[in-house]
Amino acid sequence: MKSAQDDAVIAQWKKGEQSPCADSGKGKPGRVPDRIHMPQIENRGKRKEGTGAGRMANLELLRCVAMLMVVALHYLGKGKLLPELTDSGMGAMGMAAWLMESFCIVAVNVYMLISGYFLCTSSFKPSRLLQLWLQIWAYSLPFGLIGALTGVLREEVFDIHYLLTVLFPVTMGHYWFMTAYVFLYLLLPFVGIGVKKMSKQQLRLSLALLLAVFCIVKSVLPVRLEMDALGYDCLWYLCVFLAAAYVRRFGIPFLEKKGRGLLLYLGGCLLVFGGTFVLREIYLRTGGLGSRIKMCLEYNHALPFLAAVGLFGAFSRLRVQGRTARIVNGLAPYTLGVYLLHENIGLRYSWQEWLGAGQLAEEMARGTGGFAGIARLLVGTMAAVLAVFVCGVLADMARKRIFGGLHRILLRAGFYRRLTEKIERADALFREA
Repeated sequence: MKSAQDDAVIAQWKKGEQSPCADSGKGKPGRVPDRIHMPQIENRGKRKEGTGAGRMANLELLRCVAMLMVVALHYLGKGKLLPELTDSGMGAMGMAAWLMESFCIVAVNVYMLISGYFLCTSSFKPSRLLQLWLQIWAYSLPFGLIGALTGVLREEVFDIHYLLTVLFPVTMGHYWFMTAYVFLYLLLPFVGIGVKKMSKQQLRLSLALLLAVFCIVKSVLPVRLEMDALGYDCLWYLCVFLAAAYVRRFGIPFLEKKGRGLLLYLGGCLLVFGGTFVLREIYLRTGGLGSRIKMCLEYNHALPFLAAVGLFGAFSRLRVQGRTARIVNGLAPYTLGVYLLHENIGLRYSWQEWLGAGQLAEEMARGTGGFAGIARLLVGTMAAVLAVFVCGVLADMARKRIFGGLHRILLRAGFYRRLTEKIERADALFREA
């Protein structure tokens, strides 16, 4: 879930050089597992308040916020609202856009943390895997074909590779985040059991080693490592999953004090912005480090990761109750649909123009915006993000109703009932493990 400038890097990495997810806790409302030492993270939405059992409204609110940030990243990046950092003539609007990018860059890591926090105590369910695959496919094929056949397709070629991408979205990497999530979920029978069995010291050491290899080293070296996928892969998702599992089982004492999580988030994001522009200044003065200007904006860099942990910790202390909790818990399960809709290959480079990115980009290029231009950029981005979020939620609500109707109709067929019974037995098999 990121912006246009990274698509080229991902494509190159794939050639060989190369949501959220929506699972939630299923335990009793208001209860956390015995070994959690982070009492602030608790189920704020209890059944008696009508918010639904098993959902933590504070983390579900964070899920919604993270998806809004994801949409903002795609609006800024693919809407051509992020000037090249190598351009010495960047104006105030350009700097404001990069500041927004820096504060939203935590989105994917936050979404991964939420997914890992719930998954680490869940059992593997073949039915969940099938539902997820069908949900992805329900967006990939219809909207991919609509985008190609209606002529709104941009920066993509309608060919055999395109058709394979919409037909096999997970294995073809249509949505890189979903590919990483699905493969991590396939590993859950192994990783989940391992996490539950490990002691605090074992999990801490394992996590430290993984972060050292896949996060810390690349964060300090001024060169690009050959196998660094910038966090767009299952390996980084596994690192974040284990971090979330550690938080859930043992907590982080530093984040238990009020305000520290928010401070870590704000400080981390400001350091991302500052570090990026320091590297930019070095490049403009010396011509060096051109390939590493954006290193602080990579998902598996230490700064975005720490900022994401801080934001997660800040929301873990938040109390969301009553009507607000009911609304949040009602919206959160549909946030994955927001991603699957706006990042569909047939639409991902088109909707930004429909929502005013072109006009903002032209004003930014002229360099005449000033403070009024910054205000228009902020308002325009927020309006576009909210519009996409609402459309995605409504689309996934419709998708769920269609799936529900088809399920009820197919239950009349004997072969379908037998199939569902076999899937339920498979689920039970992993619950017994």
